[in-house]
Amino acid sequence: MLLVLCVDLDDDLGRKTGLETPVVGRDAVESAAVSLATADPEDSDVNVLFQGIHEYDELDADPDVEEEVTVAAVTGTQGGDVKANRAIGEEIDRVLAGLSTGENVSAIVITDGAQDESVLPIVRSRVPIDSVRRVVVRQAQDLESIYYTMKQVLADPETRGTILVPLGILLLIYPFVTIASFFDVPGAVVLGIISALLGLYTLFRGLGLEDAVDDTASRIRDVLYEGRVTLITYVAAAALIVVGGFRGYALFETARASVSDPTPPLIALAALVHGAVQWFAAAGVTSSLGQVTDEYLADRFKWRYLNAPFYVVAIAVVLYVVSGFFLPDGIAGVQSFSMTQLAIGLTAGTLLGVFSTLAFAIAESRFPTAAEATQG
Repeated sequence: MLLVLCVDLDDDLGRKTGLETPVVGRDAVESAAVSLATADPEDSDVNVLFQGIHEYDELDADPDVEEEVTVAAVTGTQGGDVKANRAIGEEIDRVLAGLSTGENVSAIVITDGAQDESVLPIVRSRVPIDSVRRVVVRQAQDLESIYYTMKQVLADPETRGTILVPLGILLLIYPFVTIASFFDVPGAVVLGIISALLGLYTLFRGLGLEDAVDDTASRIRDVLYEGRVTLITYVAAAALIVVGGFRGYALFETARASVSDPTPPLIALAALVHGAVQWFAAAGVTSSLGQVTDEYLADRFKWRYLNAPFYVVAIAVVLYVVSGFFLPDGIAGVQSFSMTQLAIGLTAGTLLGVFSTLAFAIAESRFPTAAEATQG
């Protein structure tokens, strides 16, 4: 007897169709192949099953083949070759036990690749193997097929992360060399710029940044349509932070010109903080008030949210008096503080934070908002 044996090492047939294996008989194997093709048309095991049916039909119709022919499909399991090979062996034993014949049985093994052929020793230990057929699907060689193949590769996150990212890094090497040569060769500069653009695009696609950009644009569009106050307050806060950075740097330069060279690190840091902290505090208060307003409009407001601007002011007061304490008198734009004033400022900042916390905690207990009542 000839047994056409279709091997599915990772059990795609059972997992994707729910069929019990082994599958024995031409009609049963054909039905299983159709079920697998319906569940996953791209699975290569579909071709293994149809190749097994094709081999069966040719052998059954060949007048020179006097032996009885049957076809069967056996599957392994996921989780490693050893476990899968044992499952294959058990299913082959079941197939052989179900064949009602006293003839010697030999097998023609059908696989779709080298991985499935690792099961050959298991098959050979149970039944002689006449031949092994590896199914290779012929693909169209025209440009359209190549285009869609490349498109599918680029759409796969794992593939693009493995191939495109290293390729993008390699393309970015030459621009760095070009910049290092100080643009001595104009042609090389042009080539470097083109290579840089190609490299950045490759990295962009390889890292999947197009999805992040699309999501960001969608969120910004939603914010604009919903009329959120935070959009305006965040822009204003960003502008205040930029101004604060310039003010801090300007005061640092003024302090460095007024103090003996080299400027002590503590004086430099105090000048930066002293010049910028007021603007940074204004940015923090602006952004927090915008967030509080949006939460109120969305019926998610809680009294404790109002702590944020008071905390920002309290921290700003502490940083302002501490930095002014370390800066010497006589520097333009600096408000110096004595030890007594420093103590008063630290106390005021601390009390402001404590009182705001207590006040809004009492407000939550006596005048709960809609969000707090729902949570409670």
